[in-house]
Amino acid sequence: MAKTRYLFISDLHLEPARMNVIEAFKDYLRVLSEQDALFILGDLFEVWLGDDDNTDFNQSIIEALTLCHADVYLMHGNRDFLIGSRFADRANLTLLPDPYILDLFGQPTLLLHGDSLCTLDHEYMAIRDLLRSESFQADLLSKTLSERAHIAQQARKESQLHTGQTEMQIMDVTPEEVQLTFARHNVKTIIHGHTHRPKDHLPNRGSQHCRRIVLGDWDKFGWQVIADDQAIRLDHFPVNQLN
Repeated sequence: MAKTRYLFISDLHLEPARMNVIEAFKDYLRVLSEQDALFILGDLFEVWLGDDDNTDFNQSIIEALTLCHADVYLMHGNRDFLIGSRFADRANLTLLPDPYILDLFGQPTLLLHGDSLCTLDHEYMAIRDLLRSESFQADLLSKTLSERAHIAQQARKESQLHTGQTEMQIMDVTPEEVQLTFARHNVKTIIHGHTHRPKDHLPNRGSQHCRRIVLGDWDKFGWQVIADDQAIRLDHFPVNQLN
């Protein structure tokens, strides 16, 4: 069935401690219709230990996704790269590769999580290649859930330390890599998240009429890109703060 509206979100970083964002996401899913297609471009979860991690929290997110009337598509991020086919089947969604080209009302549009564009952060890029490798993931999933949880906790501490010690411009996208990505995939529009720097980089002379839309992370606001046959726009809305 052809869709009349396409929605893009990313970087919700869902975890039990962020109940306001969890409730905002569930409310968001409830209002979608069969005419909608939702694309989650990575980091839906703050951490995903594996499809065998059957916590009540994980079950509640799966249930919310199954009740959604829209078609839902999910791309891995750097936090939830262990999401697999079992989760996808249970949540009634489709996993997408990164990158992925979507025909958006006749316009080829490149969807990315966005971390692949941050090529100046050499330390992170080396870790990214490791996390995405099948052998590393298979080895990690062979460990117990408690072992995986300990590894994830250590990785989170190291990530926070790295973020605190690295210049912001290094952790942002590399302009040269952005232009190479446009050319490599022969597209004029890119939608991605990851950097937590929401902005609609509209076409100009320097960008060779290419448009890059960056989604924000969900915190005080929820961010989305809304596309229909009239326009593509970046939008945000308040996330209620729970006591």
